[in-house]
Amino acid sequence: MKLSLGFSPCPNDTFIFDALIHGKIDTEGLTFDVSFDDVETLNQKAMKGELDITKLSFHAFGHVVKKYALLNAGSALGFGVGPLLICKAENYAKIVDQLTRKTPDLKVAIPGKYTTANFLLSIAYPQLSNKKEMVFSEIEHALLNKEIDLGLIIHENRFTYQDKGLHKIMDLGDYWEKLTGCAIPLGGIVINRNLPVEIQQKVNKLVQKSVEYAFENPKSALGFIRQHAQEMNENVMYNHIALYVNQYSVNLGDEGKKAIDTLFGMAQQKKLIPTIEENLYVP
Repeated sequence: MKLSLGFSPCPNDTFIFDALIHGKIDTEGLTFDVSFDDVETLNQKAMKGELDITKLSFHAFGHVVKKYALLNAGSALGFGVGPLLICKAENYAKIVDQLTRKTPDLKVAIPGKYTTANFLLSIAYPQLSNKKEMVFSEIEHALLNKEIDLGLIIHENRFTYQDKGLHKIMDLGDYWEKLTGCAIPLGGIVINRNLPVEIQQKVNKLVQKSVEYAFENPKSALGFIRQHAQEMNENVMYNHIALYVNQYSVNLGDEGKKAIDTLFGMAQQKKLIPTIEENLYVP
């Protein structure tokens, strides 16, 4: 049986899926038609139900729960892994002052309307309404070119922004942790609910095996990761992986599910996502 699978080319996703799609584990008769897209494109594809299995932002998942169920394996949650709100270092003092106003005259680039990063920004800075959607890898460049005042960065950019004369306004992951005491849920792997339950469960098991293989053989995926990584420095790539791939990626467990349930409860309360009646998780 062939299933369509979408994930981003960032190091944590290629690390997770390398064994699954390259025959390093027994896939038990399943094959995968793989596509690579940035996170917001994956979110949009999920809205249309285009893929059988896909990585997506938890914010976006809140809008497609009727179509998709969340796997217990493959998610990106953790502490110290949140998106960063940044600006040009030379403008830091002026921007901090403007952020104290009810209606700051600031243009902020976000990596997508339905990203968890944008959800967190809406909680921390509801007064920032002038938002421009951009591919995550283009945000720093737009800041440096003065096309925007603020940028919301994710993925490997959080390791390199300071080298480019950019300054952190807020770590939104740290903000979330202090607000809730939970790990920050960033992205998860979901599967179409129309697939037979036994297929959903098999995919969950295979993704877990793929993650476990990656942990046991961390250099095995290096070529695949390097092929797709925006930042080619090996230390940067593996620092990225260490932040986003952890015990929650093997199995969400009670703590991981509590973090996700907290996020969705807050999102529904603030009317950022529709009311959810379905069970979020694969049976």
